[in-house]
Amino acid sequence: MIHHLKSAWSGFVQPMLQRPKRLQVAALCYRGADDDTEVLMITSRGTGRWIIPKGWPINGMNSAEAALQEAWEEAGVREGKTPGAPIGSYTYEKKKNGWGMMVDTLVYPVWVKELRDDYPEAGQRRRKWVHPSEAAALVDEPELQRILEEFRPVA
Repeated sequence: MIHHLKSAWSGFVQPMLQRPKRLQVAALCYRGADDDTEVLMITSRGTGRWIIPKGWPINGMNSAEAALQEAWEEAGVREGKTPGAPIGSYTYEKKKNGWGMMVDTLVYPVWVKELRDDYPEAGQRRRKWVHPSEAAALVDEPELQRILEEFRPVA
């Protein structure tokens, strides 16, 4: 009997209670080239930890356009250029009101043409330019660390 209950739990009930992964888009904002490349890191609003700009897909925009929009709102990237294809993805657990959900995040490289100091979330975040290897040491997610360590901007 116990075997049947465990089987029913793991094979039917437990999967129904798990939430599917959600999707976000992120902007890996950068300037410079080769050894002079720097990436733009921002702090999260909740915990203040270092992250890259990211958010939910936006109706009417493709994923690359949504990543550019997040770069503007969260980091002040007023004008940027992206090739339109992600360079990788990472997964993290987003916590809200004590609940967690797994989120897959597509990462788009964004070459920064113009950065402004007055942007929608300027009063809620800090930002700084760092070498990609330093950025990798600042973030918590191992997959994002790898993306940052391996980042080489396209000319």
